[in-house]
Amino acid sequence: MSVYTVVERAQLITHLTYYSVGELIDFQGISSGIENTNYFVNTTQGDYVLTLFEELKAEELPYFLTIMAFVSANGVPSAPPICNNDGSYLSTLNGKPAALVEKLAGEDVETPNPTQCAVIGEAMANFHLASLKLDIHRDNSRGAHWRQQAAELLLPLVDESSAELIQDELAFQAPYTQLNLPKSVIHADLFRDNALFSGDTLSGIIDFYYACNDYFTYDIAVAVNDWCVTADGLLDKARFDAFIAAYQAIRPLTEAEITHWPIVIRAAAFRFWLSRLRDVHFPKEGEMTHLKDPDAMKRILNARRNFPDNYRLG
Repeated sequence: MSVYTVVERAQLITHLTYYSVGELIDFQGISSGIENTNYFVNTTQGDYVLTLFEELKAEELPYFLTIMAFVSANGVPSAPPICNNDGSYLSTLNGKPAALVEKLAGEDVETPNPTQCAVIGEAMANFHLASLKLDIHRDNSRGAHWRQQAAELLLPLVDESSAELIQDELAFQAPYTQLNLPKSVIHADLFRDNALFSGDTLSGIIDFYYACNDYFTYDIAVAVNDWCVTADGLLDKARFDAFIAAYQAIRPLTEAEITHWPIVIRAAAFRFWLSRLRDVHFPKEGEMTHLKDPDAMKRILNARRNFPDNYRLG
């Protein structure tokens, strides 16, 4: 979440007349995150998050908004989108597609404990099972094809050791698209800043705008690479075991998922290292922007490459 498109108070007052959410009291830009423009919006009827989409086109957005409404209605704590007076989740503001979403209580977790990791693992498993009822499809916009393209773009720009790492990972992950693992709709970006907690209670999962159809284990990999990681990039055993045990209590992993786990967890680390490198080399302009450190994800990728016993399943 960042602010690339500035919204003036008068514009927002007019925009809110298309919703039944009361009158504007205050609003504030949100600096965390990367892709979209976001504001906290406080009205006489409640608190909301306004998102203006900087990359996604209007015709792409029903996929994500449908998922958000479905997940919230099917027992997974999350932030539901708000319908406007025409019954649509999608609107336009300042020339950009826009959505208004309920603001959840709680805060993101800086240092997760095993209980919170277990709660996220359970919520993810419930989401995965519920998603099997969704008859919608969108390829992973940061999938294997994107990783190949991003790697080729970055290879001339990075140092020699990083270039060697990129090329080696591309070779290792070449079979990724042929793994034939269980898949459906996944979140694909469930970092700590995309879940809100009150103590050890999950208020909800947010920011589904990287959701896609991909392997369930890819979703797990993205999450544990953030929720369970230590400063040196390794996985903390207590947190990792708590996450996986809670997940498997809802949806046990298949033998194939366990076998191919090394490719998938390395692909997840590779994807976020590449995207952070790209953001550094090709930054977007904005009033408030937030970049994440590529080196942190590079440490995670190297830890997955060099210490496979650290993330072994089963």
